[in-house]
Amino acid sequence: MNISQMFEKQIDRDIKGVIKVGQHDQENIYQELNEYVVTNELSKHFREFFENYRKGIEAPTDDMGVWISGFFGSGKSHFLKILSYILENKEVKGRHAIDFFKEDNKIDDALVIADMSLAENVSTDVILFNIDSKAEYSNEPILNVFLRVFNQMLGFCVESPFLADLERNLTKKDLFTKFKIKFREDNGDEWENKRSEFIFIQDEVIQTLVDIDFFSSIDAAKNWAGKVNEDYSISIEKFATLVKEYCDSKGDNHHVVFLVDEIGQYIGDNSKLMLNLQTVTEDLGIMCHGKAWIIVTSQQDIDSLMKVPGNDFSKIQGRFKTRLSLSSANVDEVIRKRILAKNPTATQTLEALYEEKEAILKNLISFSSDTAEKKMYSNGKDFAAVYPFIPYQFNLLGNVLTSIREHGASGKHLAEGERSMLALFQESAISLMDKDLGVLMPFNIFYNALDKFIDHTHRSVIIKAMDNQFLDKFDVEVLKVLFMIKYVKEIKANQENLTTLMVSDIDEDRVVLREKIEKSLKRLVGQTLVQKNGDIYSFLTNEEQEITIAIKHEHVDTGETLNEASNVIFEDIFPYKKYGYSNRYNFPFNQVIDDQYRGNRQSADIGVRVITSYHELKDSIEGSQTVLSEQSQREKTSTILRGLSDNNNEVIIHLTDDMTVLDEIEELLQINKYLTKHSAELSQRSKSILIAKQQEVSEKRERIKLFLEEALKHADIYVKGDKVDIKEKNPTDRINDALNKLVKKIYHKLHYMKTAPVKSDIINILRDTSQEKFGKSDNVDNHLAIDDLDRYIEQETNIHSKPSLKAILNRYNKAPYGFVDLDIEWLIATLFAQKRIYLVKNAQNISLKTNSAEDILKFITERKFQDKILIDKKQDTSKPKIEAVKKVLSDFFDVVHTTDDDEALMELFQDKSTIRLNQIKDISLEYKIEERYPGKLVMEESMDLLRDVTAINSLNQFFDFVSEHREDFLGIAEELESVLNFFEGTQKDIFKKACEATDLYNKNKNFIKDAELKKIDGQLMNIIEMPSPFSHIHELPELYDNFDNLHQTILENESEPIKQSINTDLTHVLEELDSDELKKEFEETFKQRFRELEDKLINSQEISVIKGIREESNNLVNECLSEVAEFEPEPPNGDDNGTEKIAPKPKKKKKYLSIKTISHTTRLSIKNEDDIDYFVENLRKELKKELEDNDEIDLSI
Repeated sequence: MNISQMFEKQIDRDIKGVIKVGQHDQENIYQELNEYVVTNELSKHFREFFENYRKGIEAPTDDMGVWISGFFGSGKSHFLKILSYILENKEVKGRHAIDFFKEDNKIDDALVIADMSLAENVSTDVILFNIDSKAEYSNEPILNVFLRVFNQMLGFCVESPFLADLERNLTKKDLFTKFKIKFREDNGDEWENKRSEFIFIQDEVIQTLVDIDFFSSIDAAKNWAGKVNEDYSISIEKFATLVKEYCDSKGDNHHVVFLVDEIGQYIGDNSKLMLNLQTVTEDLGIMCHGKAWIIVTSQQDIDSLMKVPGNDFSKIQGRFKTRLSLSSANVDEVIRKRILAKNPTATQTLEALYEEKEAILKNLISFSSDTAEKKMYSNGKDFAAVYPFIPYQFNLLGNVLTSIREHGASGKHLAEGERSMLALFQESAISLMDKDLGVLMPFNIFYNALDKFIDHTHRSVIIKAMDNQFLDKFDVEVLKVLFMIKYVKEIKANQENLTTLMVSDIDEDRVVLREKIEKSLKRLVGQTLVQKNGDIYSFLTNEEQEITIAIKHEHVDTGETLNEASNVIFEDIFPYKKYGYSNRYNFPFNQVIDDQYRGNRQSADIGVRVITSYHELKDSIEGSQTVLSEQSQREKTSTILRGLSDNNNEVIIHLTDDMTVLDEIEELLQINKYLTKHSAELSQRSKSILIAKQQEVSEKRERIKLFLEEALKHADIYVKGDKVDIKEKNPTDRINDALNKLVKKIYHKLHYMKTAPVKSDIINILRDTSQEKFGKSDNVDNHLAIDDLDRYIEQETNIHSKPSLKAILNRYNKAPYGFVDLDIEWLIATLFAQKRIYLVKNAQNISLKTNSAEDILKFITERKFQDKILIDKKQDTSKPKIEAVKKVLSDFFDVVHTTDDDEALMELFQDKSTIRLNQIKDISLEYKIEERYPGKLVMEESMDLLRDVTAINSLNQFFDFVSEHREDFLGIAEELESVLNFFEGTQKDIFKKACEATDLYNKNKNFIKDAELKKIDGQLMNIIEMPSPFSHIHELPELYDNFDNLHQTILENESEPIKQSINTDLTHVLEELDSDELKKEFEETFKQRFRELEDKLINSQEISVIKGIREESNNLVNECLSEVAEFEPEPPNGDDNGTEKIAPKPKKKKKYLSIKTISHTTRLSIKNEDDIDYFVENLRKELKKELEDNDEIDLSI
C-alpha cells in the first residue's frame, strides 16, 4: 500500500489552501462551506459569537467588537470569511450558508443553530476586507480605510471622499439616479466609469449638477468643485453618524458588519492606530447601539499586541469583549479531518504497524532535553490519524511560519497570508504519495512547499548551495531544515534535534543518520553557509555569511585567548582571591593560566595554575625524539607537572587536550573585535545580525563557562609534587580541596598557633603581666609560636639588628607560618609581657611604667606604627649586677627586695630614685635661703647620680651604671640620710637661729666690749662652719640662749638714756604748743610720732641703729617745731558794728639745731688748744650763717 491509497479523499485534489478575503468565486465558496471543518474549538467560538451577536439584534448594546486571534496559518481568516457568509445569508448553488452547518451536522447544538438563523434572517450589509490591501499607504488611519470600504459598499466613489459625500447628498435628495442619467446623456458614458477622472471632467459635472437643480448656480457649483482637491477630513463621530443614518434609512433592524482581516499585522506596534481602532469601535457602539459590528483578526491576542498607557489599554479591551482564539489544536484537527482522514483499510493497517514499531518510533523520534515539549504519537489511532506526518510537526511548522514572517524571511505572498498550514501539509503529503508504507515525513520536505514564498535573500542561499560542488543533495536538505528553524526559539538546531527532524522512515538507523548529518554540517560550516555556536548550528544569510567570514579573519593572540579563559575561571567559576583556612586564615594565591599571570605578576606564597592545551608542556612531549606510547606520554606529562607544582608551590590543574573551549573563546574574541570595529557602519538589516551576534557572544560566554566547569571537574590536579586524588565534583570544591592540601604543606608551621587571639586578648596580656601566666612553659598556649618568634628576635639582636614590627609581620604572614596580623601581634605582646623583648620607639624603650596598656596596644596593632616600633631582645642580667642593685636599694633607699626580676628591680630602683631626686631638688631650694646649711655637696653629688640613673632606658645600661657607681651610692648614703634628717626635723630651725645670732653679733661687735658674748659667738661659729655639724647641733640651743641673754642686756643699757632723751624732746615740743589752737592741731600727732620712735628703739637689735635714734629724735623735734612755727591761726573777725579786724602779730622765725647737726660730726678729737679754736670758729661761722635767715636759733647740746 502506498501513501496515495490511504486517504479517504484524494490527497491531490484541488483545495484552496488559503482562503483569501475578497475571493468570491462560486466554486471556491461552495468548497469552503462544504469542506469547512467545525472542530471542538470552533464549535465553542460559533456559540460564543452568535450568542453575543444575538444581543445586538434583540436589544441595544455597545459590546459589538470581536477580536479573533491565532498564529499564522491557523485558519482565522477562513473563520472570518465563514462568519461573513452566514451574516450575509450567502446563497451558493441553491444552498444558504447556514444550510451547510444544519444539514451536514457541522454544528449539532440547536441553540447555536437558532442564534445563527436569527442572525441570518436580519437584514445585514457585510463589509469583508483585508485592511492592508485597502489602505492607500502604510499607517493610514483606520478611520480612512473604514470610510473607504463603507463608501464602496454603498456604491459611492472610493477614490475621492469628496465625491462620495456628493453622491451621499444626491442620494438623500433622491437626485443620484437623475444625476447619473443626465451625466450619461450629456457625456456618453456612465458616471461610475468617469468619476475617477473628475479633475478632467469637472466642468461637465458642474453643469450636470446645476441642470438637475442640485446647485442653484454655476458659481455655487464651481465653489464646491474647488474643494474637491483639498485635504479631506472627517471625524470618527461624523463617520459613526453616517453609519447610523444609513442603518436607520434601511429600517427593519438593519445591521452593518465590518469584518477586517489581519488588523494586528497592520497596526503592528503603532499605538496611534490601535487607539484609532478603539475610538472607531467605541463611537460606532455609542451611535448605532449594536447595529454596526466590527470583527477583526490578528495573529496576536489583544492583550499582547502592544503596550499602550494603562487607561487606554483598558478602553481597548473594553471595546472588544468578545475574544476568540484559534489554537494549534484547531489546525491539527482541521488538517486531520480535511486532508489526512484515512480509509478503514489504511487505518487498520497503520494501527497494526504502530503496534509493531512503537518502541522503535519512540527511540527514533526524540529531542534534546532542553527542547520545548514536542508531541509524539500517543497511540495507534493517533499514528493512523496523522501518518505520514509526526505530531510535533503541526506546532513546529506553525512556529516556522510565524518566525520567518516576523523576521522578514517571507516573501510578499507569504506575508499576505497566501500559505496556510492546510496547503503546506497537503503539498508535502502529495510529494510522498507514491512512497510505500513505512515512510515518514522529514521536516525538510516542508521547505519545498514554502520555497516560492521565501524572500530572495534567504532563498538565494539555498539555490547557491544546490550549485556548490563541495556539497551534496543531502547537505542542501539539512540546510533547508536549518533555514526553517533558524528563528524558532522552541527548538535548538543541535545534531540530536536535526537527526529527529530528518528521520524519513520508520526503520531508519538513527546512528547512521546522525553521522551523515554531522558530515553535512561540517561541510556546510566549511562553506560558511552555516555557523556553529557551541553545539548549535545556524543558517546564514548572504550578509551573515559575509560578516562571519570577516569575523574569522579577525586576529586573536594566544595571550588574549588565555586571558579570557583566565577571566572565566578566576572571576566566574572560582572568583576568590584568597583561600580561607580554619575560618580564620585567608591566604592570597597567584592566579596563573599556562605561564600567564592575571594582571601584574603576583607575589603570593602559593598559587593556582591552570595548564591548557596551549602550554609548551605539550610541545616538549610531542617534540621528543623518541616516539612515546600514549601511556608513556601520560607518565611524562605527570612527571613534568609534579615538578612544576613542587617548584612553584602551586596547585596545578591540568585540563584535557580538547581544544573546543579555546576555539570557542577565540571565536568569541573575534566576534567582539569585529563588532567593536564595524558596529557603527553596519546597514539597517545588518543591525539585526549585530543583535544576533551579541546574543551569540552571550551564549558563547555561558557555554565557555560550562565547558570550563566541566573541564575543571575532570582535570588532573597536582599539589607539591604529588598527583592528588580529589573526587569529581564542582570546581570550587575541587580547587578548595587542593588548596587545603597545599596550605598544609606550605604553611607547615601554621599549627604552632593553637588558639585564635582577638584584640581583647592582647589588652588583657598587657594589663596582667604575671610571670605565672606567661612563663616560659610548654603548657602556655601557642608556646611553639612564642619561642619561634623569640629565637628570631634573638638572632637579629645578635647581629646588631632590631627588626621593625612591620618586618616581623611580613615574615610571619608568609610561609611557612601564614599567621594573621592578630596572631603576630598577640605573640609580640606575650613576649613583651614575659619581659623577653623590648619595644623601642624613637630610640626609647616602651614600658607600662611610661605608657598605658591601651597605648601599647595601639603601638602594636595600628598600621601607622609598624615602621616606627622596633623589637629588641632582652638580655639576661648577671647575678652580681642584680646583687649590686639590691645592695644600693637596701643601703641608699632603705628598701629590701627579694626578687631577681631585673626589670622589676630596675623599675623599683628608678621609682625610688625619682622620688629621692624630687625630694633633694625641693630641699636644695633651702640653700638659696641659707647657704650655710650643711650637706650641700652631698646633695649635689646625690642629684647627679639620681639624674643619671633615672635617665637610663636600657636594662643593660641600668645595671652597668649601678654596678659601676655602687660605691658612690653607698659612700654618700649615710651622710645623705643625715642631711635629709637635718632638713626634715628640728635641726634646721636650731641651726638657723644660731646663724641669726652670729649675724647679729657681727653687726654689733664694734659697739660691744663684752668678752663672754664674744666667746659664745666663737663657739656658735665653730659649729656652724663644720662640714658635718650634725653631732653638735644639740649644743646650739644652750649657746643661743646664753648669747641672747647677754646681748639683750647690752641692748637695754644702750637704749635707756636714748629713751629718756626721746621723752625730754617730746616734753619740749609740747611746751611750744602755747595755745588751744596749736594743741588741737599738733598735740596728738606729735605724741604719735615720738611713740613710734620709742617703739623702734625698743625693737631694734642693732646698737648702731639704737644710737642713731637719738639723732632721729633731735630731727623730729626740729620738724615739729618748724610745723608749729609755720602754723597761722585764723584771725579774729570784726564786730557787727563795722570795727576793723585786728591783724595778727608777725611771728619770729625760729630754727632748731643741734651741735651735731651744725658741726657736721658726731665725734671730735681735741688734742690741744688749736683744735678747740678750730672747732669753736667753725661753730661760730655756722651759727652766724643760720641767723641770717632766722630770728632765733634753738641749739640743742
